[in-house]
Amino acid sequence: MARDSQAALVALNRFGFGARGGASGDFVNAAADPRGFVKAELTRPTGALLEVPGLLSTAALGKQVFDYQFEIQQARAAAKASQPATTETPAQPQQRRNLSLSTIAKEITARDQPTQAADNANAAMTPAQMQPQINPVAGPPKPPPQPLNIIQKTFRAEALARLQRGVVADCGFVERLVVFWSNHFCISANKGALARMWAGSFEREAIRPHVLGRFADMLKAVEQHPAMLFFLDNQQSLGPDSRAGINRNRGLNENLAREIMELHTLGVGGGYSQDDVTSLARIITGWTYAGRQGQLGIPGTFVFNANAHQPGAQRVLGKVYEANGVAQGEAVLADIARHPSTAKFIASKFARHFVADEPPPGLVAKLQDVFAKTDGDLKALATALVDSDEAWKAPLTKMRSPYEFLVASGRLLARNPEDPGRYLNGLNVLGQPLWSPSGPNGFPDTNAAWAAPEGLKLRLDIAAQFASTLADRIDPRDLLELMAADAASPETRRTIERAESRQQALALLLMSPEFQRR
Repeated sequence: MARDSQAALVALNRFGFGARGGASGDFVNAAADPRGFVKAELTRPTGALLEVPGLLSTAALGKQVFDYQFEIQQARAAAKASQPATTETPAQPQQRRNLSLSTIAKEITARDQPTQAADNANAAMTPAQMQPQINPVAGPPKPPPQPLNIIQKTFRAEALARLQRGVVADCGFVERLVVFWSNHFCISANKGALARMWAGSFEREAIRPHVLGRFADMLKAVEQHPAMLFFLDNQQSLGPDSRAGINRNRGLNENLAREIMELHTLGVGGGYSQDDVTSLARIITGWTYAGRQGQLGIPGTFVFNANAHQPGAQRVLGKVYEANGVAQGEAVLADIARHPSTAKFIASKFARHFVADEPPPGLVAKLQDVFAKTDGDLKALATALVDSDEAWKAPLTKMRSPYEFLVASGRLLARNPEDPGRYLNGLNVLGQPLWSPSGPNGFPDTNAAWAAPEGLKLRLDIAAQFASTLADRIDPRDLLELMAADAASPETRRTIERAESRQQALALLLMSPEFQRR
C-alpha cells in the first residue's frame, strides 16, 4: 500500500487542502483511486459556486454604501441648518456633491480603515462626532449608520463562507482553483472601504462561475467588475478627446490596461509595448460603474460611459480595432485571451502553483498546448494537470501558503469555523491577509516567500495554540494515520512518538513535512 499511500498524499496535499479528520475516510478514498478522487470535483458543473443566504450582490452592497453616504449628507445638511446665523462668515453656496463610488470610498475610508493586525479594530467615528446638533423645529435628524458595522460584517460573512467551503470540501481541488484564480486576478481589500465591501462578491461573481469554464469569459467578467475597475482606478480614466476629458481637462489612467497585459494575460516579455498599453487604456475609457443616482444604469453595476470614451480606432498588438463602443474593448480582451503568450504565461503559472517553483518544462508545454487547443478551457487545463505523470512524480517540495495551512489545519482537526476571527487574525500574523495583497501582482507563490525562518516560527506558534485547546481530545498518532498513513516518514513517526506530551506531539504533527508540504 506504500505506493498508493504516497499517491494519496499527493492527491490530498498537492491538489487539495489535505485530509479531513473524523470519519471522512479521505485518505482511504484517495489511496483507492488517487486521480479519480481529485477529478471527481471537476464533474460538478456548479461545484465552484458559493451561494450562501445573506451574501449580497455587488450592486446590493454598493447600494448600502450609497445609502450610508446619502444619510451622512442629510445629517450634515441638518446640522448646518441648525447652526445660528452669524454676520462674520457669509453663507457659502452648497456645492453639489460628487456621488461617485470613488468619492464615497474616500468618505468612508477616512472613518473605516481596518488594520491588518486587528481585524476587529474600530476605526469609525465616535458617537460625539456622529451626533449632529438638533434643530428644534425639524426635530432630531436620523443618525447615520456606523460604516464599520456594514463593511466589516460583510467582509467577515464573505470570509466565513469561503473558509467553511474550504474546510468541508471533499478534496478541495476546485477551491484551490478558486484561490489560484482569485490571486491571479486579485484586488486588495486595503484599497478602501469599497474594495473591502466588494472583495467577496468579486470572487463569487467574476471568478467562481468561470474556474471550470473559459479563460476569456473569466477575463471579461473580471475586467468589467466594479471591484476591479475601482481597484485599478479605471473609473478615473477619461479619453483625452472625449466630451468628459475635454470638459474636465483630464486624461488616461493606464493602471488597468497595464495590468491586463502584464499580470492577467500576456505576462512580462509577452510581446506588447508601451504603445499597446496606451492604446488599450484608450479603448477601455468609459468602462466604469453606475453611481447612486443611476443615471447610466443600476447603481453599483458595470456601465459604459460613452461621454468618457476616447473616440476613434486604436491599434493593439498590430491589429486595428474600429470604434464600436464597449464592444471595442471586449474584442481586444477576446483576442488577448487567445494569444500564444497568454497560453504560455498561464500554463507556466499554473504548473508553478501546483507542482514546483521550477516546474517540469514538459508539463508546461503540455498545459500550454491544451490551453491553446481548447480555446482556454480551464476545466480541460485542470484535467490535463491531474492526468500528467509529472504532477504525480514531482516531490512534495512546495510550502503551503498561510491560507492553505490554516484551512488544512481546520480540516484535519475537524473544526468547521463558526467565526472567521481566528483565521483572519492568523492570516494577518502570517503575512497573507485575506483578499489583501500588497499589490496587483497578488501574493507570492514560491517557497522563498513562505519558508523563511520567521514565518515558520509564527506557524509553530499557531500550531501550538491549536494543540493547547484540542490535544486532550485528539490522539496525534491517529491523526497521522488519517493524514499520511504509510506515506509518513520514519522521522516523523519517531518525532510524534517521542514527544513529551500530546500537546507537543500535535503541534509537531502540524509542522511536519507531510502536513506543511504540497
